[in-house]
Amino acid sequence: MSEAVVALRGVAKRFGGVVAVDAVDLDVFAGEVLALVGHNGAGKTTLLEILSGSLAPDAGAITLEREPVAFRSPRDAQRHGVATLHQHLALADNLDATANVFLGHELLRHGLLDEDAMERETRALLDRLQPGFDAVRTPVRDLSGGQRQLVAIARALRLDAKAFLMDEPTAALGPAERARVADLIGRLTRDGLAIVLVSHDLDSVTTLADRVAVMRRGAIVAKKARGEFDAEALATLVVGGAGG
Repeated sequence: MSEAVVALRGVAKRFGGVVAVDAVDLDVFAGEVLALVGHNGAGKTTLLEILSGSLAPDAGAITLEREPVAFRSPRDAQRHGVATLHQHLALADNLDATANVFLGHELLRHGLLDEDAMERETRALLDRLQPGFDAVRTPVRDLSGGQRQLVAIARALRLDAKAFLMDEPTAALGPAERARVADLIGRLTRDGLAIVLVSHDLDSVTTLADRVAVMRRGAIVAKKARGEFDAEALATLVVGGAGG
């Protein structure tokens, strides 16, 4: 397999006497989906927060395309090419798709907002993700859950993301929008992005993931490649059964 886009070695995090992440080694490669699964409290969210720059690890090392990194904030992680798609999406509901894609990075012309240029680029980004998307001037509060995800992903793509951290991307979506999320993830991996997917939906994980890492009590207790797991086997590993 090619060089990892993101690599973790011995990454650990404590909160007082509680070990939230325990000496985790993990590689995420270009063009793949790595799923993190486990019960609530297993360490998935804490590990995602470390990767996103929201938390600093107490021990261990992170490399991005072989270069050591120490993210000081989510914005710092984003500058390095690690984007996070939160379950709540962190969009400005009163603004349209174009304004959200460029929020904090607006284009100016002669000292004024270059609305035409931003709209053209937004249309190009969204068309790349979902051909025919035409709601670039609709307030995002009026978009569907799947469309809102597209806007959040387009914003990250514009900032040259190399790796995507996705927190429960299929939660609260109907079957049709779940299928669109699967198609979208396929488009991103074909473009060479590395995706870390956190999900409690083991059926979706078996469909979307190329590899799975199972976490319990902060540690990774099993790693499985496509063809080595199904939803039932993952459920057994999550609760501590045999097979790790």
